[in-house]
Amino acid sequence: MLHHVELWVPDLERAVRSWGWLLESLGCEPYQEWPHGRSWRRGETYLVVEQSPALTADSHDRLRPGLNHLAFHVPDRTELDRLVAEAPRHGWSPLFPDRYPHAGGPEHCAAYLEDVDGFEVELVARA
Repeated sequence: MLHHVELWVPDLERAVRSWGWLLESLGCEPYQEWPHGRSWRRGETYLVVEQSPALTADSHDRLRPGLNHLAFHVPDRTELDRLVAEAPRHGWSPLFPDRYPHAGGPEHCAAYLEDVDGFEVELVARA
């Protein structure tokens, strides 16, 4: 099982605003905090956002080799709709809004969001 995911971000405070809102909305709790990073945990798995002093670039491109997106479960369509409606206030923009909630196909109920730094999440509603 996944232990943790660490995302290196160009702006920690911006990432804390967007990722913190999303992860806490999904039931994660703040876990760790240090000058260059924060983490949120649910169960034994946690997600880190860090503005590392070792960064060699100032942007993320999900279309290059590496991480494309993270996908999270959402309890149902009602919760998915709520998150999608609130997301823009927290730095997330919808991807494929014209095909929401079936951009992944007719049997797949999900939202695809991108933050200002280009990180994508997929929120998948359970049937």
